[in-house]
Amino acid sequence: MRVPDGSVEVDETGKKAGRGAYLCRAEDCWDTGIKNGRLEHTLRTALSPENKEKLVEFGQSLFRNGNRGQD
Repeated sequence: MRVPDGSVEVDETGKKAGRGAYLCRAEDCWDTGIKNGRLEHTLRTALSPENKEKLVEFGQSLFRNGNRGQD
């Protein structure tokens, strides 16, 4: 989600204030969302390199924990 200061972060609760976007817990959703720019388009902001890195790391942690392809 894009928070009021303009940065982007993961909101697992769905309760933080800001503009949100949903990415399912499938690896291809994260690839499309982050690498192909769909997340930036939906959130109406450019992801900083730091934001992209944090999101990629979060996504990878999902897949390492056995959530590959599950919603």
